[in-house]
Amino acid sequence: MKWMIILLGLLAVPIVVVLITGMLLPKQHIATRSLQLQQPPDAVYALIAGPPTWRSSISSYEPVGKIEGKTHWREVDQHNHAITYEEEEAMPTTRRIVSIADKNLPFGGTWTYEIQPSGSGSVLRITENGEVYNPLFRFVSRYIMGHTATIDHYLKDVAAHFNESASLLN
Repeated sequence: MKWMIILLGLLAVPIVVVLITGMLLPKQHIATRSLQLQQPPDAVYALIAGPPTWRSSISSYEPVGKIEGKTHWREVDQHNHAITYEEEEAMPTTRRIVSIADKNLPFGGTWTYEIQPSGSGSVLRITENGEVYNPLFRFVSRYIMGHTATIDHYLKDVAAHFNESASLLN
């Protein structure tokens, strides 16, 4: 019986440390990454504002329509997790802001896409203003995945779509 208590204690300590660490981390974070492309801004904007069928992590996409004047859509990832998004702002060829419309998720926030002309191409910059409500998810987001993991994956998919290398910039 003594060994069982010791074993349970040894298992509980890391879990408690992770949860306490997660509770001490801020709910909000900001992460930014950029990608240099050989594409003009209008081509980049058309890609990111269109259906995300080019993204490797998306298994399906469904337009939801306009709700209170904002365009909504639902994306389902390869793990069958669905998230509904809404377009907060659209300035074709230069800027787009998208937010998570689902309020029942353990995370939320916005992505701001900024496209700047650069030489014969453009630079796509994504800034995530994220919120992670669950302490365990906060720990994972900060120390295991990293706040830029989703942005990095997205930008690599953009580069692959245009058959370009993905040299990500901070």
